[in-house]
Amino acid sequence: MIKEAGVQINPGAAEFPHRQIAAQLKAQVRRGDWGPGERLPSIPAIAEMFGVAKQTVQRAVDQLRVEGILITKPGSGTYVRGTRRRLNRLSRGRYGGFRGYHTDLAARYRQQLVSVGHAPAPAEVADAFGVSDGTNLLCRRHLVRTDDSPVEVGASWFLPRDTAGTSLERTEAFGRPLYQEAEEATGRRYVSATDTISARQPSREEAETLQIRPDTPVLHLLHVAYDAQRKPIEVSQATWPGPMTTLTEEYKIPGPTPDPDPDPGLILG
Repeated sequence: MIKEAGVQINPGAAEFPHRQIAAQLKAQVRRGDWGPGERLPSIPAIAEMFGVAKQTVQRAVDQLRVEGILITKPGSGTYVRGTRRRLNRLSRGRYGGFRGYHTDLAARYRQQLVSVGHAPAPAEVADAFGVSDGTNLLCRRHLVRTDDSPVEVGASWFLPRDTAGTSLERTEAFGRPLYQEAEEATGRRYVSATDTISARQPSREEAETLQIRPDTPVLHLLHVAYDAQRKPIEVSQATWPGPMTTLTEEYKIPGPTPDPDPDPGLILG
């Protein structure tokens, strides 16, 4: 064991030293030894505390940065990140309890329309619509901010035949949810939807827009909304910085179903 200033690593443990260090630094943050926004000791200082090479500590810091616990400011040092943003932004929230605007989201997030126009469909969007990759579709791109920080980049895609000559082609924000505008413009009603959430590395554009490092993972949502004939009306994408984001959904759990009464014809007198 190597001990100094209350920290230790076990060189004989199965876990890599940098992961042991990361776990102890994380515990210290949770314990409040360093609060949100507070700067940690320098990499050389932490390396001396643990009796390891600076590269080992750097790997531990990199791990905690990717997890969203620490943030590195070039030329300044390593700091504890503030609390994670809890985004209750599963797509069902956009429809609200009564097919109306979700006022809680409207109060906390500001959505900015970035562009409207025809663009080649990425593979996942093309697959959802059942068209070839690169097919030109109508795309409405947006950026969501909270507390002046970008927290979401997204896009809503539509088939041109559904939107030609409608308000959806105009570069303007609507005073109501997009799906309500789409229902009126297309004459098709949203009946069901599927959400697929995955984790991946960001594109260069996503990293720059979300103000994260290129190696920081993101959460990505693909939302497909269908009409009564199970034909897609809209395919939307949303991408969030993964380490700083938690997606929360609250729902009811159904109670047990009582056993049905036995068939009277099977009861013998």
